[in-house]
Amino acid sequence: MGDNDGMDVLLANPRGFCAGVERAIEIVERALTQLGAPIYVRHEIVHNKFVVDDLRRKGAVFVDELDQVPTGSTVIFSAHGVSQQVRRDAEARGLKVFDATCPLVTKVHVEVAKMLEAGYEVVMIGHRGHPESEGTMGQARSGMHLIETAGDVAKLVLKDPGRVAYVTQTTLSVDDAHAIVAALKARFPAVRGPKRDDICYATQNRQDAVKFMAPLCDVVIVVGSPNSSNSNRLREVAQNMGAAAYMVESAEQLKPGWIAGKRRVGVTAGASAPEVLVNQLIERLKQMGAGNVQQLDGITESVVFTLPRELAAGRKKRADPLRERGSLTPLK
Repeated sequence: MGDNDGMDVLLANPRGFCAGVERAIEIVERALTQLGAPIYVRHEIVHNKFVVDDLRRKGAVFVDELDQVPTGSTVIFSAHGVSQQVRRDAEARGLKVFDATCPLVTKVHVEVAKMLEAGYEVVMIGHRGHPESEGTMGQARSGMHLIETAGDVAKLVLKDPGRVAYVTQTTLSVDDAHAIVAALKARFPAVRGPKRDDICYATQNRQDAVKFMAPLCDVVIVVGSPNSSNSNRLREVAQNMGAAAYMVESAEQLKPGWIAGKRRVGVTAGASAPEVLVNQLIERLKQMGAGNVQQLDGITESVVFTLPRELAAGRKKRADPLRERGSLTPLK
């Protein structure tokens, strides 16, 4: 441990919870408080084991599909969004639904509907098997194509190359998405994109913060779950900037060998990772010899999304999202 004496820790800013995650968790908590347990949730409300386990202890029941939900019960759709078929199934089963889909994902669904109605085939840039991609692809029974890489563009077979549009998963690598869009535009010059970038503000901001932090560090640790797309992208961004980069779900997963002899360690967290996990990681780094902890300057996020009307009574805006769900000791 003496090898790490005097090691500095830099904290990326912003990091951790975004407005869509805050909203989704609050919907589950308020539904449990107002309606009582059990409240069923289709898929993980957000991709973080700590958050899911905490809500499970409070009475949330996480299911893979709606046929696991008793008829007439309350079900919440996760922040990643669902297909139109899932919505139809919920209605057919008489389920009371609260939709925790991130409004920025809903925006993509609306774009898809408008493009298909206008006679365009739609290319979805996203990760196959990810619930957000599945939900977006499920906005229509036909006319949708999923691609994951720039190389996939050459394999696309379209009815009319002159009437094609694209949308993206909200949690992609900004740089990767730009490369794929460039390949689309090269092959289909008439391709139509969304008026505003689909990659969400929080994904962009967290990647930008890592791009700023990583060159200052010997190693970057990302707090996030393996199935979290945006957390994986943060690790990749740090790696692409030349830093060694690792992802942990909890402080216990930090391996001493990763930081042995390092002078400066960067820490960030995915948009579904609560600040309490960052604090625990910082404490573990201190136990391993870290001294100075410094939060870097960055964009202040003030986005707040509205709750479903039935659950919204008495809501107060959170003063500082970075300090929510686990106190952050002020930096000296």
